[in-house]
Amino acid sequence: MAKVVPLFSGSKGNSYYIGSSGEGVLIDAGRSCKQLEAALDLNNISAKSIGAVFVTHEHIDHCSGLRVFAKKHGLKIYASEGTLLAMEEKNLIGATNHCEVISGEVSVGNIGVVRCDTPHDARESCCFKVFTPDGRAATIATDLGVMTDEVRELIRTSDFAVVESNHDVNMLKNGFYPPNIKRRILSDRGHLSNDACAAELAEFVRCGAFRLMLGHISENNNIPELALRTSVEALAELGMEQGLDYTLASVPAETDGKSVVF
Repeated sequence: MAKVVPLFSGSKGNSYYIGSSGEGVLIDAGRSCKQLEAALDLNNISAKSIGAVFVTHEHIDHCSGLRVFAKKHGLKIYASEGTLLAMEEKNLIGATNHCEVISGEVSVGNIGVVRCDTPHDARESCCFKVFTPDGRAATIATDLGVMTDEVRELIRTSDFAVVESNHDVNMLKNGFYPPNIKRRILSDRGHLSNDACAAELAEFVRCGAFRLMLGHISENNNIPELALRTSVEALAELGMEQGLDYTLASVPAETDGKSVVF
């Protein structure tokens, strides 16, 4: 039985466990080693079951605990070439870490992982689709300024997906962030808003991606309930009912012990 466990999500750190049959992978390691281990323990996941860590990009909320966690547990790190170089420059990984470039698809035990590039203000950011041993597929797609056709295709053909619903545009524009940060977030290399995310979901549901989560929700420019309501209302306008045609939830910033079986 395949499952996704959102360990952390948001500006303070991001990490997801995806696996089945006692083996899995970690997407990002954006909290300290101690916090990652505690979150795994809370969800009854052994670090020994993790085959590798896949990093989407070099921003600190996605790799702050990477160097220590990967070294302690003997895990290989996969990322794009640009991400690996950027993490080396920022001392986020070291010579003792075993790193490898993922350019397309790799296998980790019985798990397959596919990389897809994303538009974000990082060196060479990407997202990942994970194929579990029981034939299921999950995509984690956050940190993208706009939805691309390539990312859409990954989600359409997944059994489960986390899609970014980062900010409410009005909250961001009227908030305390400086103008340059607001422009960055709103740009095509920033983050998806609630409305931009909601506009994408109907197509995913029509294509069979019925199990969805909203991720990377801003603590300062959004509210989980608002992100969820925006998407549910957009889908309702198209005749899609939550709980009947699809399932949708917002990912908590902190782990709450809830995994998603898909």
